[in-house]
Amino acid sequence: MVALIVLVVVVLFVLVVAARTIRVIPQARAGVVERLGRYSRTLEPGLTIVTPFIDRVKPLVDLREQVVNFAPQSVITEDNVVVAIETVLYFTITDPRSATYEVANPLQAIEQLTVTTLRNVIGGLTLEDTLTARESVNTQLRVVLDEATGKWGIRINRVEIKSVDPPQDIRAAMEKQMRAERDRRAAILTAEGEKQAQILTAEGQQQAVVLRAEGDRQAAVLRAEGEAKAIDTVFKAIHDGKPSRELLSYEYLQMLPQLAEGDSNKVFVIPSEFAEAFGGIGEAIARRSGQQPPAQGDPERG
Repeated sequence: MVALIVLVVVVLFVLVVAARTIRVIPQARAGVVERLGRYSRTLEPGLTIVTPFIDRVKPLVDLREQVVNFAPQSVITEDNVVVAIETVLYFTITDPRSATYEVANPLQAIEQLTVTTLRNVIGGLTLEDTLTARESVNTQLRVVLDEATGKWGIRINRVEIKSVDPPQDIRAAMEKQMRAERDRRAAILTAEGEKQAQILTAEGQQQAVVLRAEGDRQAAVLRAEGEAKAIDTVFKAIHDGKPSRELLSYEYLQMLPQLAEGDSNKVFVIPSEFAEAFGGIGEAIARRSGQQPPAQGDPERG
């Protein structure tokens, strides 16, 4: 019975020793080993062996990128406006030994450093610059924090200003200003649109007038060319037909009634060519009847 108890105690002791000797470190973790209370080495991911009862493995350090959201902090701007700024911090532990021994509480240290740096940066900016230059503020915060946390084995990857909340009266004034600015831009856009519409209308009317004038000009040219061709055709037909003087006089007399047409013709003036045309007809009638035509200046003429 005693031998059985001794055997069980030995087995339990062996199991305890084996558990304290063989350690498995997960991926993206690191273990700091202390030997007799002093730093010995840093364990990498994988299977490792430590000396039991002499080496002690401290809590594992997470090497992944971590995100911390800090509560809103009251900050005074250069123009004496108190704003509440909420920040988000992204950091990575690059040296587990420094993160373990150089700072007692890394998150608290980073938070206090962030608040101090934020007040220094925002204190040199106006409220408008704080609202519009967030990228510049983020860059300044990251540079200052990364330089300060480098000795702690921590790298600051990004710092983002999540929100900037000015006082209620300031927000009301800003909303009025933004509304006035939107109304001004809307009025400018409306006026610009009306201006463009008037310009396009004027240009359209100008082009219409130009096209109408061009059409009238082309129509007049075509009309003149048609009349010229008609006159030329009539002229050639007349000359080819070799009309007699009597025929021309008769045609001239046929055109006289058309000269008197129209409501505006109050007085009818007989042209001087009428006597010649009538004389030509008289000569033609006399020749056909075998009589001599009266001489020029004969009182029987006409």
